[in-house]
Amino acid sequence: MPLEQVYGQEQKQVQKLAMTQQMQQSIQVLRYSIEDLHTFLSQQQLDNPFIKINDRMNYSTSTTHSGDMGKKDDWVAQTAEHKQQSLYDYLLAQVHLTMRKTVLRGWVVFLIEHLDPNGYLRINLTEVLKKTKVDETTLLDALTLLQQLDPPGIGARNLQECLLLQIDDHANAPAYTYQIISQMFMQFADRKWSEIAQHFEISLEDIQNVFDYVRTLSPAPGAVFGQDDIGYVYPDLIVKVDKERQKIKLSITKQSMPLVVFKKDYFDEFSQMSDKEVKKYLREKKNDYLNIARNLERRGTTIERVGKTIVKHQAAFFLEENHPLNPLLLREVAHELHLHESTVSRAVNGKYLKCDFGVYELRHFFTKRVNNNKENEELTADAVQAQIKALIDAENKAKPLSDSKLVQLLNQNEIEISRRTVAKYRDAMGIRASSKRKRFDGKDKK
Repeated sequence: MPLEQVYGQEQKQVQKLAMTQQMQQSIQVLRYSIEDLHTFLSQQQLDNPFIKINDRMNYSTSTTHSGDMGKKDDWVAQTAEHKQQSLYDYLLAQVHLTMRKTVLRGWVVFLIEHLDPNGYLRINLTEVLKKTKVDETTLLDALTLLQQLDPPGIGARNLQECLLLQIDDHANAPAYTYQIISQMFMQFADRKWSEIAQHFEISLEDIQNVFDYVRTLSPAPGAVFGQDDIGYVYPDLIVKVDKERQKIKLSITKQSMPLVVFKKDYFDEFSQMSDKEVKKYLREKKNDYLNIARNLERRGTTIERVGKTIVKHQAAFFLEENHPLNPLLLREVAHELHLHESTVSRAVNGKYLKCDFGVYELRHFFTKRVNNNKENEELTADAVQAQIKALIDAENKAKPLSDSKLVQLLNQNEIEISRRTVAKYRDAMGIRASSKRKRFDGKDKK
């Protein structure tokens, strides 16, 4: 084979490999969340001495870019005013304040170190007795001291014990609360209230009062404390609404569009050198910069285009609080923007939008259609859930609506839906089954 042909094939292979690597980086950059993107760019800055990444992750005051990247708006991100104290530090401070430095205090600290983030003790005391020289009395005394600390319920080994510790700490608990939870907890949880009423010779209304009180207790007393690191969600897009003019403006945040600067003066200094290896190195690093800059621009443009399409289809959601989402699929946005569906998927996963009602992942705005007999009207799962919730909110609490009854009422509104789907939507909203929503008043007998 002629040398020129061999060289030509090698050149094509090198170009194809370079193109493949560039496409892979483009795909990866689009997939990154803001945090991952800045981590990636920090690494690129270390690998390439001729680029500088302007750090835009400071959220004290932020500038957002409009569609033409010219106009700017200032906004302040929501951040925690103070770093929360950890559960471990809070308990340890109480121990140092109230207990002398003894062997017993050491075992209290040992137990604190084996609490999970919810405040439950996740260590088997029997195993501790087997593997250490501590006597049972000391260990149980340490557990008692731990369970006397604040918040009430801390150091429990299960939900029942957690509730009992809190009930014991409250002087205003309804009559029979402690006895019901300690003696008939499973029947109480399964709402076998007739058994409980018969056992204690009390009314169903008394048990209803106990139930209402228990629901005010915390099943996870340690969860109110922050961990050592507080996570933040950085929005990629900002939506601002002019309610008087009924206009919506979408802009991309500067955190989602990092600025990559090429150090031309520094690069030009090395360009004066005649060494071939140096020149090859310079070409590679300049190409790396150009690829990163192009991929960042492509990422920002794609996310912004997808965001604008979402806002166009979901305008009612942004203009009116609690308005259900309209039906929207990934493939519809892909078709409208002449993009592949996988590209749209990468553009919405891990990307967030901030509006007047909160911060949402872009994927939140995609929802499937639900069958409906009404002509020219489509409903989303959110819209059906809103109707289910409205029916349940208006129900007779003494005779709550069953899932089958909800299906009938929805069918009357020309919404075709199965009982299983109603149950799924109800569970998704955190609404219990009808048997567990029933309330008892003074008319109910034992």
